[in-house]
Amino acid sequence: MDFDWTGLLSWQGLANLIDILIVWFLIFQLLRIARKSRAINILNGVLFILLIKIISTVFHLETIDWIMDSIIRWSVVGVLIIFQPEIRRGLEHLGQQVFIGNKQNKYSNPSEKMVGEIIDACKYMGKRRIGALISIQKNQPLDDYAATGISMDSKISSQLLINIFIPNTPLHDGAVIIQDLRISSAASYLPLSENPNIPKELGTRHRAAVGLSEASDSLTVVVSEETGNISIAEHGEITRDLNEDELYHILSDNFIVSDDNDNNFFTNLFQTTSGEGDDNE
Repeated sequence: MDFDWTGLLSWQGLANLIDILIVWFLIFQLLRIARKSRAINILNGVLFILLIKIISTVFHLETIDWIMDSIIRWSVVGVLIIFQPEIRRGLEHLGQQVFIGNKQNKYSNPSEKMVGEIIDACKYMGKRRIGALISIQKNQPLDDYAATGISMDSKISSQLLINIFIPNTPLHDGAVIIQDLRISSAASYLPLSENPNIPKELGTRHRAAVGLSEASDSLTVVVSEETGNISIAEHGEITRDLNEDELYHILSDNFIVSDDNDNNFFTNLFQTTSGEGDDNE
């Protein structure tokens, strides 16, 4: 007897095939999540209960069959309670993958991630008037200044930068120095500028940022503790009261490079921008 392919190729056949594939995909994802947690042990227990139910039905073990029926009847509520952490984690994972996108893939390369994390941290600290000083190395090394602080060698994240500058914490007083796309040190001391043209209302953080920009080709981001305004010091000058777009424009022009150039980041980064600077306000 030949197989009837017309039924499979009909709309109902395609709908049934899609239905089976979706169910298979959901079961596969649940098993992946369960395998990485304690839920796999609970699943073994569920399979054991189903096995007992089948045996009691086949051999007409009425008491055991009634007990199994009672357990299965309440199993939906039990599964929701027992698997609540795994269900929540699975739904979050599915939502991130389908609708939001994995945060790790938010940035196309490490330099873009560094800029994004710095901007996120500065936005948060600016709104809450948390003072911050973040110096980013370009071509000239900042090893001597990094040595004055606490060595970290950490990945750059907005959460870590925020925690460093929270008032009355051990590392909040001083500068964070970023080298080779990593947080090299915190609580580092920077040289104060003696430039008489720096506005009198600017404090020690701003003078330290300008001082480092006079002594090196670094770029320093400053968040004012008094006003929450964000400034950037570069080439001995300071650009004040930057909004998010302006901050991104300056940082991206200086630090975001293509994936092909990431390995040579600190040797060719400023071939096109070495002669440019920001206007002083």
